[in-house]
Amino acid sequence: MTPWHLQRMAALDFESSDKDADTARIVTCALILVNGGIPTDTRTWLLNPGIPMEPGAIAVHGITDEYAAEHGMPAEQGVAEIAKAISEEVAAGVPLVGHNIGGYDLNLLDRECRRHLGDSLEGIVRQPLTRVIDTMVLDRQAAPFRKRVSEKQGPYQMRTTAETYGLPWDEEQAHGAEYDALMSARAAYKMGAIAHTPHRQRPDWVLALRTNRFNSLRDVTVEELHQRQIGWYREDAERYQAWLRNPEKAKEKHDPEAVITTEWPLRPIPAQREAGEAS
Repeated sequence: MTPWHLQRMAALDFESSDKDADTARIVTCALILVNGGIPTDTRTWLLNPGIPMEPGAIAVHGITDEYAAEHGMPAEQGVAEIAKAISEEVAAGVPLVGHNIGGYDLNLLDRECRRHLGDSLEGIVRQPLTRVIDTMVLDRQAAPFRKRVSEKQGPYQMRTTAETYGLPWDEEQAHGAEYDALMSARAAYKMGAIAHTPHRQRPDWVLALRTNRFNSLRDVTVEELHQRQIGWYREDAERYQAWLRNPEKAKEKHDPEAVITTEWPLRPIPAQREAGEAS
């Protein structure tokens, strides 16, 4: 069996109109086919989201409402093209890889498919998603309890993950869909390579970890890795919810009614929003 990190992957990333996958609209998308001994194939899209973007989102990706309106394709056309491209890769058994792809990107696409195409993402690809590789989930599992780098740089954001695994980071290119998609594929490869390296030959920083769970990423099929990520994501979400509800631990972030979704890689539409859309 070819180890999962050496197989062909479809790296996916979106830049969008805001941070909420349930309400955000796609602005840019990159789908990059890498690995597997085949040349890299890159496809990108620029869409006109049709709604004003949040200032914070514009600050991240640098695409203004005016630029998207002038140069972007209609949202319905872009979503249809993206969904078709992804459907082809899913049908071919190529795993989808991305950083927080199950926490954000696939849910964003699912909502856009429902909004513009009248069906869920899995309805359009005509099968459940069972071959997803989320580098944020893998990183939290393999190298847990990492501290924040700074007030602005979290412990498991894309830049931190890339730099942790020895990947060069270009802040000027970062937060573009193409750059972030490619970096997620490279990070996935690095994690898989470490996992499949004999323990004593792993990098010094890995051997120095207080908790090292890279072995949980080795000798599994992509489908098995997908199933493991479902459990890892749920466990992390439950721990975070319990932390938020604990006033002594969460302090100023304490929320006694905090609810953190445990579903991965696709979560249900919140009931109130589903009812609002139906009305």
